[in-house]
Amino acid sequence: MSFIFKATASAFRDLIRFKIAWIIVWPILVSILLWLVAGFVFRESFSELVVLFLNEAGIGEWLQNHGSDWISAAIENLIYIMVYIPLVIVTTLIITAIFIMPALINLVANRDYPELKREYGGSIAGSIINAILASGVFILIWVVTVPLWAVGAGIIVPFVAAAFMNQQLFRYDALSEHATKQEIKLICAQNRYSLWGLGLLTGLVQFVPVLNLLAPIYTALAFIHFGLDHLKLLRAGDNVKNDSAIDN
Repeated sequence: MSFIFKATASAFRDLIRFKIAWIIVWPILVSILLWLVAGFVFRESFSELVVLFLNEAGIGEWLQNHGSDWISAAIENLIYIMVYIPLVIVTTLIITAIFIMPALINLVANRDYPELKREYGGSIAGSIINAILASGVFILIWVVTVPLWAVGAGIIVPFVAAAFMNQQLFRYDALSEHATKQEIKLICAQNRYSLWGLGLLTGLVQFVPVLNLLAPIYTALAFIHFGLDHLKLLRAGDNVKNDSAIDN
């Protein structure tokens, strides 16, 4: 637990540094613009899907018979928001993980972990595959849990989805430059629950207005600190074992 709080505190410290100011905003602005344009272009097709969904849910015909146009419009807009926000979040996180992460790793590693040797156990291809996997499962979580919204339990879905997305997307990239493949697997396996905890904690920031603009970069920084801290600890333990073996 101490590693989680240390990582989030270090991420906040880095967030307010001027050096990363230029990379804080552009990923989310690109994502917002991308999906606004997509929403405008495909609005009619999406409206047809919403009508189909309402009919399948058994309330489309009721709304038509009772002439409740404003209710239909309100439900349609609500569905737009429910789809739009996750798409923006996912796109921003992917942009951050693939394009921004290397710069963040350099800033953090050069200042706080200069003694860590870079083993390059990860790769760009691995990052892309990991991003596709994380995005696919994230979207699947939203789709599969749609019925939960009808009974009020859907309120937990965004937090579970955010926790999964964050830990799945950033744990690999945070270690990809410094750790070996074996070290990446070992750290992820040994800290499975802590990674979920950090994913949930950073995910909460995504739902706070204004602060959510900083959430992707903040999340990336937190996972970099968490990963490199554990890598430093792992290698320190290995060095102690090697020294003991030599002495014996």
